[in-house]
Amino acid sequence: MKFSVFQVSRKGGREKNEDRMGYCYTRASGLFVLADGMGGHPEGEVASQLALQTVSALFQKEARPSVADVPGFLRSSLMAAHHQIIRYAGDKGMLDTPRTTLVVAVVQDGCATWIHCGDSRLYLVRDGALLTRTRDHSYMEHQPPGIVRMDRINRNILFTCLGSPTRPIFDVTGPVPLQQGDKILLCSDGLWGTVGEEEIVQRLGGLPVSEAVPELVETALRKGGERSDNVTLLAIEWETANVFESTQGISTDSISDGVFASTIQAGVLDSLVEELDDDAIERSIAEINEAIRRSAARKT
Repeated sequence: MKFSVFQVSRKGGREKNEDRMGYCYTRASGLFVLADGMGGHPEGEVASQLALQTVSALFQKEARPSVADVPGFLRSSLMAAHHQIIRYAGDKGMLDTPRTTLVVAVVQDGCATWIHCGDSRLYLVRDGALLTRTRDHSYMEHQPPGIVRMDRINRNILFTCLGSPTRPIFDVTGPVPLQQGDKILLCSDGLWGTVGEEEIVQRLGGLPVSEAVPELVETALRKGGERSDNVTLLAIEWETANVFESTQGISTDSISDGVFASTIQAGVLDSLVEELDDDAIERSIAEINEAIRRSAARKT
């Protein structure tokens, strides 16, 4: 595989940065992940970090050197991340759970496949034009036309996320065959909430990712002003073997089987990742709901 990659995350006007992003790769497969911890709930930065580490740890386990079933891996790793967040909240006795959005792409065999939950987005740009992007799991994006004025709906209201007591809703897309120069952008809503889609596509399509990403981040921060949201971007440019530009790119051809490269910080979670267990998730959710019920009963 040959690709260029660049990533930036800025706090903006918030007290802390609850976004997390990173990538991993073997000789034959690449993983690109971005999570945006949700405000209004505790420890959003923990939720996004747990999601990142869970998906990365499972990728390291399964990519030997490629993932046998990419859509299956994406579904199970997203649910495992959800499980870990619920488990964390249960272990801490929290009355509300940390929550996060998640978008994950796997590039393998010349194709990209991705999954998303919430409103962190993936854009695929080809020849300077938008080929496709994810559809947010928000009431605004899913509102039937003509029912409610779109400008009366808060774009930040999501109907699903990781860490919620309800089972996450997610979409899997792909595999999409990649062509020379295709660019994939993963971003938090701190970007698209202030920078229009046309400008995102124009910058991404017209510049190397090492230039487009910093420019887009600075534009979002400038437009967002003092109250700017966290802004996080991770972008890759796919390169075919016969046109590879070695100045900015990564080539995995010389990596041995069993070798795993990652920008995602490892932590105690690596020893906690386990097989997905729906019953364990439901037990954790029931415990949290029971704690909430007891707390409410004491107040009355």
